[in-house]
Order: sequence, then structure tokens, then C-alpha cells
Amino acid sequence: MQASPVPVSQQPRIVGRYALYGEIAAGGMATVHFGRLVGAVGFSRTVAIKRLHAQFAKDPDFVTMFLDEARLAARIQHPNVVSTLDVVPLEDEVFLVMDYVHGEALSKLIRSARRQGEQVPPRIAVAILAGALHGLHAAHEAKSEQGEPLNIVHRDVSPQNVLVGTDGTARVLDFGVAKAAARVTSTRDGQMKGKVSYMAPEQLRGKGVDRRTDVFAAGIVLWETLTGRRLFDGDDPGEILTKLLEAVIPPPSSLEPSVPPQLDAIVLRALDRNIERRWPTAREFAIALEHAGPIAMSREVGEWAERIGEETIGKRARQVAEIESGSLAHIRAVDAVPVSAPSYGSHPSYVGPASHSQPMAPVPTSWPIGAQGDPITSPSQVSHVTGISRPSVISAQTHASGMTGAQAPGRRSVFAALIGVAAALGIAVVAVVFVLLGRSKSDVEPMPPDPPAPPEAVSAAAPVPEPAPAPAPTPEAPPVVSVEQLPKAPAPPPRGTKTPGVRTPAPGPKPAADNCDPPFIVDKNGVRRVKPGCM
Repeated sequence: MQASPVPVSQQPRIVGRYALYGEIAAGGMATVHFGRLVGAVGFSRTVAIKRLHAQFAKDPDFVTMFLDEARLAARIQHPNVVSTLDVVPLEDEVFLVMDYVHGEALSKLIRSARRQGEQVPPRIAVAILAGALHGLHAAHEAKSEQGEPLNIVHRDVSPQNVLVGTDGTARVLDFGVAKAAARVTSTRDGQMKGKVSYMAPEQLRGKGVDRRTDVFAAGIVLWETLTGRRLFDGDDPGEILTKLLEAVIPPPSSLEPSVPPQLDAIVLRALDRNIERRWPTAREFAIALEHAGPIAMSREVGEWAERIGEETIGKRARQVAEIESGSLAHIRAVDAVPVSAPSYGSHPSYVGPASHSQPMAPVPTSWPIGAQGDPITSPSQVSHVTGISRPSVISAQTHASGMTGAQAPGRRSVFAALIGVAAALGIAVVAVVFVLLGRSKSDVEPMPPDPPAPPEAVSAAAPVPEPAPAPAPTPEAPPVVSVEQLPKAPAPPPRGTKTPGVRTPAPGPKPAADNCDPPFIVDKNGVRRVKPGCM
């Protein structure tokens, strides 16, 4: 693909959860754009979005091939393979979302080094190709969800499809023409897929291909990286085919003296036209390179790539920074409302036996509609969800009928409070009786013939509507006296009947009338008791 300018100042197009920005590079079938994943609570991520050209997006075969690429790449999990993150299908377009790798294609780095009069250091070249081979081996070993081998063959290994990151990691990308057992589309008779200059002889002849076909293509890439030249080049495809099938392949060290001779045999074995004599796996090829001599560390590879590709990599870094800073406002605009926390005190709901009649809010079985009108089918697709709240978990202490054994202490405390209230009212009644009787004896005021209606009789077992507990003067509860009409003395309770929790004194002989001033005595506990016969 060819690099393209990125007009980051324009408003991005929103594609599902992603903001689509300007082009990174363009190829024959698709264009790769900068993209930005915008999620909830400020989450965002820069991605690369591959977009089919309009004329291919309307062709079912190309769309199916594009989706095949996404499915295959998603099954390959390896640091040396560009990860496929998502697929966004719209009515007339399909978008493939991939990891954004800050770096440059190996083909451009080789050309840039040649323009600067430099050669790719052999230890750098070996490190890049060893990493790419490990990524290819991961693709060759990939399995389906059922654990069956996918038998993936890339079929388009080339310097354009090896991405060197500034982190020093080489990554294989573009499985668009890969062959696999689970692929929906298949190559038609007489149709070749891949770049002719990097095809193995069996691929050119239309014979069966396997992982060793990719080993041959990787051998071409290593030869060209070490020498800085094209291995099979020509003015027309016919000349290229002839060279690829018949030309003698010179050892790399014969053209570039800086290449260690021990690398020659390793490279030439990968380029053997007899498939049976090649390296059987990409991994064995990579291990042979790593054992052949000095190999650069990732830090060295990253620094070399950043220096050689300074112009394009530096420009792209500035574009990414502009995109990321400009997307902050968009992130704030689509930031999802967080799921509400439990509400303490606003609208309490009783959680207990009496609350089963009020079902909790159901868990949604389908997700909201996405930005393009497509239903979101997984939690990972939710970027802006509102109106979702969880029921409160406060346990309100109401509905006494719904209390269980765990709530018995509350009932006992209420009962004790009622007894205390009844005792206080009893003391008040005794005091009233004493005052009225005292006035009657001294004839200070004549008693009215028709006294006002007496208060309602109070029982220790009956709850008071608005209790106002008052502390009793002593721990021992005094007797409770029911008054029907003042100033008449109330009748004593029947024999043998006792109010629970209240001591009722036994009636005794009536003393002389002059012994009722005062009409009570104070016992050893300090409790006032009405003298017998003074009621």
C-alpha cells in the first residue's frame, strides 16, 4: 500500500463504535485509515481500519474474502502478527478493525535506507525476519474453535506485508489471500493470488501449497533485505516467471560483503525450488537464523526503524497526536452514563420476605441500538448506554408483619417501651387521685358536681399511638390503676387476674380515715404505694 496524507482537521466519520479519520495507506483492494475507538468513561484507543474500495464492497465475492481474512486473522494470537479486533459491516461497506502499529513497512524501510546510501545491517535483517517467521509459524499452527487445524498458508509474504514497529517488533499482516481449510471462498482455476515476484514454484504452477510455500517467500524477503536488491525482477511478468523458475540464486554474501557467510546456507535452503528440501517449518527457519550469529535486540531494531523512517514515521506520529487530542471532545460527548450506584435514602426498597411481590429490574437480554442502527449484540459493543439503573439494596425496617426471627430484638424493645409508658401514666393517675382527695379533705375547693370526662383507661397490653417514653424513677415498675371517673376511686382488679409484667398489690383492711393524709407510703425501694383504704 502507498502512504497517503491524513487530513485530520476534518470531522471524522462515525462507524459503529469507531471514528474514521484520514488514510494511512492505499492498495489495490482496500484503504487503511486511522481510527479511534471511543468507549465509555473516557476509554479510547487508536486503531487502524481497513476499508474495501467502493467497487469491491458491492461484489459479494470480495466481501466474503474480506470477512474470511477477518475470521482467519482473529484465530491467530501472536506478538508477531497484527491483531484483528473487530469487523463492522454496514449496508454497503465493510470495515476491518486492526491494531495500530507505530512503524513502517519493511519495503519502505529498505528503499529509504538505499536512498540514504545505507544497507540494512545483517543483524537487524536477521532479527526482523526471525520475528516474521515466528508470526508465520503461529498462523500455520492456528486451530478452529473446535480445535481442528486451519492449515493457513499466507500466500502473500512480501516486504510490503512485514510491518516493523518502533518497538522493535516485526509483525506479519494482510491475510487477505491466505488459503485455509475453513475459508468460505476458494481460488478459481487459473487464478493466482499473491505477488508474482514472491511466489514459490509450486504456487506458480498451480500445484498444492502448504506452509513451506511461505518459507520460500520468506527466503526471498530475507535475501532482498540482506543485499538491498530485488531477487526476481524483470520488465514484464514473463521475464519474472522465467527467472523465478530457472535462474541461479547467488548467495547473499557474494553480493554484500557485510553478510556473514554462515547465513548463505540458511537462506539458500529456504529458496530451494524442491519443496521437500526446504526448511519444513517457519519456526525451524527462524531458529537457524537465531543460532547463526549475532542478532539485534528489539531496542536496536526499533531505533533503526525510527531513524531510517524518520520522515514518514515522525509525520505519522504527529498525525496520531493530533487525532488523539482532537478526539477528547468527542469522547466527552459520547461518554456513557455510568450505571447508578445503590441509592441510600432516596427511594428505599424493602429487601426481605415482604419484598418478593416487587420484582427487581430485569437484566437486558438485548443491547441498545448502535450508532448506525444495528443492534448491539454484546457488552463490548456498548459505547453509550443511558437509563440503566440497579435496584436499591437498602433494607428498610418497615412492614412489621414481614419481620422474621432475626428481627425479634426489635419487637422486644417496642414492648418494653410500651410497659414504661404505661408505668409513667400509672404514676400520673396516682398523683391526680392524691391531689383531688387532699382537696376534698381540707375543703379548700368544693368538688364540681359534674367533673369533666375522664381520660381513656390505659392498659399495659395496649400500645399507645404516639409513645413518649419517660424514665421510671426506679427499676421496679409500679402498679397501673385504671380510672373510670374522677374523683371516684376505681374498683380494684378482680382476684386472680394479673396484667403481664405488672405487680398488683393484694387488698388489705381499710385503715382509719385520718390515716390517709398523705394517702401513700414509701417502701424500702423508694416507691410510693397507695395506703389500703385510701383509694
